[in-house]
Amino acid sequence: MLKTAIVEDDESYREELSSYVKRYAAESGQDIQIFIYGDGSAILKEYEPKYDIILLDIEMPKINGMETARRIRAVDPGVVLVFITNMASYAIHGYEVGALDFITKPVTWFTFQLRFRRAVERAAMRKDEEILLAGRDGVEKIQVRDIYYVEVQNRMLYYHTKRGTIELRGTMKSAEETLFPHHFAKCNHWYIVNLAHVKRITKDTVIVGDMELEMSRRARAGFLDALTVYMGGGYG
Repeated sequence: MLKTAIVEDDESYREELSSYVKRYAAESGQDIQIFIYGDGSAILKEYEPKYDIILLDIEMPKINGMETARRIRAVDPGVVLVFITNMASYAIHGYEVGALDFITKPVTWFTFQLRFRRAVERAAMRKDEEILLAGRDGVEKIQVRDIYYVEVQNRMLYYHTKRGTIELRGTMKSAEETLFPHHFAKCNHWYIVNLAHVKRITKDTVIVGDMELEMSRRARAGFLDALTVYMGGGYG
C-alpha cells in the first residue's frame, strides 16, 4: 500500500487532489491510502515517517509549505515531496528541501497524473530495494532504506543501520559495487552514505541520521551531484 498525504488549506483543492489520487489508483491498479490535512501544523503535529508521498501546498496560513517541508525533512529524509502552488516561481525553492516536483494551480488531471506517476515511481524505488549481506552470523537480508552509512576500516565493512551495526569482511570497492546502484555516494575515503538519510551538508561535513561525518574536498563535488540527481535533479 502506498500512503499519500495531501496538505492543502483550500477545501475545494483538497477534494480535487483527493479525487485525482483516487482516480489514479483506480486506473493504475495501485492500492493508495490517502491522509488529508488542512494546513502544515496539522501534519507536523506528532509527525511520523509513515508517508510515501506528500502533496504539499506552498501558500498556507500558520505554517507555509516550505517551512512545513523543512521540518518534515528533519525527521523524514526519504518521503517524496511534491509542491502544489499558484506561482511556478516558488517551485525553485523546492531544491532546498529535496522536492521531486511541483504542480501549478489550477490543477488539471492531465498534469496531475504525469507528475503523480513520477512520484509513485520514485516512492516505489525507495521503498522496495533490498540487498544481501554475508556477515559473521550468516547471510542477512536488509532493506536499503534501513542503512544509514557504511564505514570501511582495515578490510572490514561496518553497515550502520536502524537495526544496529552489521560487520563483515570487505573492501571499499566491494561496498561501492553493492551500494552505488541504490543511491549511495562517498563523502570521503572511509564512508559511503545513503543519500536518503542526508539531513544537512556543511563546508566539510555531512549530517546522516544523528551522525556527523567528514566530507573531503575530493569527494564533495561528486557527492553533491549524486544528491541532486537523487532528489529529482530538477522539475521536468
